[in-house]
Formats: sequence, structure tokens, C-alpha cells
Amino acid sequence: MQITTDQSPALQFEADALIVPIFEAVKETRFGAGDLVDSGEVAGKPLELTILHHVNGVAATRVVLAGAGKKEKFTSGDLRKLVAAAVRLLRGKSVKKVAFEPDPDHSGPEFISAAVEGAVLGNFEPDRLKTVDPKKSIDQFTVVISADGAAQAAERGRIIAEAQNFTRNLVNEPANLLPPSAMAAAARQMAFEFGLECEVLEQSQMAELGMGALLGVSQGSAEPPAFIVIGYRPATTPTSKAHLGLVGKGVTFDTGGISIKPSDGMEKMKYDMAGGAAMIGAMRAIAQLKPAIPVTAFIPCVENMPGSKAQRPGDIVTAMSGKTIEVLNTDAEGRLILADALAYARKQGCTHLVDAATLTGAIVVALGHLNVGLFSNDDAMRDRVLQASKAEGERMWPMPLDDDYKEYLKSAFADMGNIGGRWGGAITAAMFLKEFAEETPWVHLDIAGTAWMDDAKPYIAKGPTGLPVRTLVRLAMDWKD
Repeated sequence: MQITTDQSPALQFEADALIVPIFEAVKETRFGAGDLVDSGEVAGKPLELTILHHVNGVAATRVVLAGAGKKEKFTSGDLRKLVAAAVRLLRGKSVKKVAFEPDPDHSGPEFISAAVEGAVLGNFEPDRLKTVDPKKSIDQFTVVISADGAAQAAERGRIIAEAQNFTRNLVNEPANLLPPSAMAAAARQMAFEFGLECEVLEQSQMAELGMGALLGVSQGSAEPPAFIVIGYRPATTPTSKAHLGLVGKGVTFDTGGISIKPSDGMEKMKYDMAGGAAMIGAMRAIAQLKPAIPVTAFIPCVENMPGSKAQRPGDIVTAMSGKTIEVLNTDAEGRLILADALAYARKQGCTHLVDAATLTGAIVVALGHLNVGLFSNDDAMRDRVLQASKAEGERMWPMPLDDDYKEYLKSAFADMGNIGGRWGGAITAAMFLKEFAEETPWVHLDIAGTAWMDDAKPYIAKGPTGLPVRTLVRLAMDWKD
């Protein structure tokens, strides 16, 4: 999709459709909308969309009256969803050229970026492998506004949304097309395209480093593991001593291993690498937006399969940190690979860490599909991430991580078990990871309930969401000591 801005009056801009937000209790008098509002047909309720054709005095073929809800509560996140919903409606009607006129009270850079993000995200459909249906897509989206900095804000929105869609495409790839080696190849290609450093550690290198937790997970698969490291360095010497590490779970398919999952819904387990994909997508945007601090992403990629060499419940592995782990359940594999990744990120000099993982079903029980579960060992780091997530409209909820929860992970035979029993499963999983973050300020994002949409919404297609790319990019861009 081509993204542009234009300073022409919106009524004179030629397009297949012009999107105009309207608010509850605020009468829109243009486009003949006044009568529709008076009759109650148009109320301005959130995501209410009304298409008008060939409106007198309007150059665009269609006008979309897009309900924005209460004006005093309207946020950039609301605008992102609103534009995405309108774009999804229009793309289904084979519209190609769309314009958007912001409300004057909601036309700052954050809103312009959000509108562009909504357009690019709404134009996404997870149908790349379909061969029958024609691919409908909007070709051009223009923000019609006369304001300084509008073009830069639109460009920022394009970069971030395209990075999020890049992540969604990765997550949506079936496991036969995206084993660990292919995920590594995709990361290498992205890094080459955008001028980032990229290294992929092979199995022998992981063994030399002592990554026994990671290698224990991978040993049941014929596909070798891959450990992706992507680095961004600012062009000028940073004034901050911070080095942000982004760690993402990259299980390209998860059968559960010997502790095998039920067959119902297992096909969705291709999305178990969504955390790793989000880190690759975030680095794609970071390379273009150029924050002032160094950022490195670490993505351990494995398949968790029940092959003849698969690890068994009761096995004990030694992590890179030297800690021993009793594998009580082979389906609690994500925390094992992240344990070695967190230790390696610390060894590489990262001063602050954020990991993202589709880690537990327990977080879905706790928070549903609306909020990411956020855990942290450091209040200041927690607040940084929460501030970034709020600004980007990616909802996150802080969860407890009291030391008492460590009792659940006790093992009679090793330093710790990899599960903590039935209760507080998301918390004990985070507590497990905390042992490997050690004293480094760290945030864990459990995205199991939010990385995938089981049903389409008006503003987003069924399938991968690309969370939490926007939060991670904002965190890096706004970093201040």
C-alpha cells in the first residue's frame, strides 16, 4: 500500500472513498449527513460505518462516515481501529484509492501515525497461500491534512505497521514452510535489507556455550535448532549506557513433545513462535526509525517434537547459567529455551531485557484475549513498558511475581522443576524465567492470549496480531535514562 499525505481540501481530493470520523452527540452537517443523524440512522457509535455514494460537492466517489464514539474519550488507539475497520470494509468492495480526513481536534502526529497504521494493518489478510480467490487490496491511502510534520508522522506509521504485518506473515507461515532454519533465513534477509547485524548460532555453537535447556527441547526433532541474534547500533555514540535486549520465543511448531497436546487445535501451534517473530519485526522498524540506544534481539528457534530422541519427563538438563532443571512436563518447553536465551543476552552485555512468548494457557484463563500478562523484577522497567504499551494501544496488565511463588518450582532432584503444578501457572512460568534474568532489569510478556485472533474483528483479520511490535519499538525510541 502506498502511503501519502496531501494538503488539498478533503472535499476536492479525488479518491474512490473518503473516510471521515463522526462523533456521538456531535452533528456532522457535511455530505448530507445531517438528515441521517437526525433520523438516528447514523449515531457516531464506535466502528459504525455508513457509506454514501456520489455526494454533491465531494470529489471522492464514496464517503464513509466512520463512527468514533464520544469525542472527549477518543484516543489514537481508537482511531487506529476505526481506520482499520473502514479499510477492511472498503477492500471487500474492490476499492483501490482511499483518503482520510482527520478530525481537527485529533490531527496531531500521534493520530496521523495511528491512522496510517490502521490502514496498513486493516489491509492485511492472511491468505497468501490461497490460489483461487482474487486478492483484494487497497493500493493507496492518503491522509488529507495541512499540518507541519504530517508526512513524517505518516512515514512513522507506515514503518511500524509494515513491521507488524511482517511479523504477522511470519507467524502465519505453516510449520512445514517455516522450520527453524527458514525463520533464521527470513531474519538474515530482513537484516541484510535494513542494514542490521545478524548472526545465527548453530547447534554445535549452542552446545559449546552449554545451552542444555534449549538443546533438550530441540533433540526430538529432525529439524536442527537455530539461535538468531540481530543487532542495531546507533550511528553516533549514545549518551546512555543502556543496551536493550529483546528475547523472543521461537518454537516453530509445538506438539508438546512426549507430554503431547490434544489434537484439537494443535494446528494453531505454528503460532508458538509469535514472540520471536515480534522481535524480528520490531528490529525491522528499529532499523528504520533509529533509536539512540543499541538494541539486540535474541530468538531461539526450535521444533518441539516427540521423536525417538525427544527428552522425557524426568530428564534433568543443565542450562547455560549452570542451573539444573528437572523436566517435569515437556510441553513447558518455551521457558527452557528462553532460559538459555536470557542468559546469553546478559552475557552479551544487555543492561535491560524484555522477553515475549506465547508461554502459558494459564494467562489466557486469567486475562482472556484482551490483555498481555506483564511480569517484571524491576518497577522502573515495568513502568517503562507499560507507558509504551499504553501509548501504542497494546493492552498489558501487571501480574504478581512475589518470591513466595518460587516454592512451587522446587525439585527434589535438581535446582528447579520446569513447572509448578496446577495453580498460578502463568506466574510460576514467569518466576522460572526470573531465575535466568537474575538482577538485570527485566520484563516478561506472556502473549499466549493476544498473539492470535481465533475470530476476525471488524478491524483485524483472523489469525496473527503482530503484538507487541509497536510497544517494543516505542520502548526503544522513547528510552531516556
